[in-house]
Amino acid sequence: MNFPISDVHIAPIYLILVGFVVGVLGGFFGVGGSFIAGPALFGFGLPMGFVIGTDLAHIVGKSVVAARKHYSLGNIDFRLGGLMIIGTIPGVECGARIIEYLKGTAWINQVIGGTFIVILVFISAFTAWEGWATLKAQRAKAKENGSRDEKPAARNQKDHSVFAFLAKHVQRLNLPPFVRLPASNIKRISLWIVIGVSFLGGFFSGLLGGGAGYIRMPSLVYILGIPTHIAIGTDLFEIIISAGYGTFTHALKGNVDILVALVMHTGAVLGAQLGVALTPYVSGPRIRLAFFPLPLIGAAIIAHGLISGHNVP
Repeated sequence: MNFPISDVHIAPIYLILVGFVVGVLGGFFGVGGSFIAGPALFGFGLPMGFVIGTDLAHIVGKSVVAARKHYSLGNIDFRLGGLMIIGTIPGVECGARIIEYLKGTAWINQVIGGTFIVILVFISAFTAWEGWATLKAQRAKAKENGSRDEKPAARNQKDHSVFAFLAKHVQRLNLPPFVRLPASNIKRISLWIVIGVSFLGGFFSGLLGGGAGYIRMPSLVYILGIPTHIAIGTDLFEIIISAGYGTFTHALKGNVDILVALVMHTGAVLGAQLGVALTPYVSGPRIRLAFFPLPLIGAAIIAHGLISGHNVP
């Protein structure tokens, strides 16, 4: 099938399958799935400029479906999500302006692709190490208490990450004004920290496409100390905002192939509902541990495209 806006030929079944996989991952891990969707679109032959904007467009609809399901499970901190808008919008605009500048250069694919690879590999390695270390610590504690296994973290409780000390120090920073986040069991945290995390996520959303959940979700857990299940739902709620604005600003710049996004969305809607349905049965550390291979897949697809110059059929 030929898509006239971006002038590429892609079999719709490939787009539907990618959308379905991204939907499952987004609903389960609370990410937009751009670490899979973006590299896949690039592999299918879509120019990198269109990859960013089109990925954002398809993720909006999928995130609406997933966030609605998480809302029914009580996994969204709307106060936190609302405050994060303050940093998300300017972050997205900054990233989109960099893409607009790079569109006029011959090395946009190398710059964006290389940046994507470095970030994805780092996040994958860190999440794998932290998730395994936390599970190991929980098992050791359970053994000391004479129980057979560690209990899964409840959605409204801390996950007792080995990096919990980092979030505690962040919450103690004396940078007024402060806000309370009752839904996340946080009594006090600096508004500037919340804005900083949301700006970072928004920036990478505008620069690399998607909702940047691969940045925001780990940041909510490790920096702010948000329980994993609530971080997933809140991140999806925030992705609706960041990806929505990102789609708008990239569309104005001619970076969105809406037909590609709509075809992907048909698979993403079904996948998102399946992914959300699975989250109540898995503890926070196990969700984070299961997450680590996924960014590596995206990094490998981008590296293949950059090195070989061949498109995925």
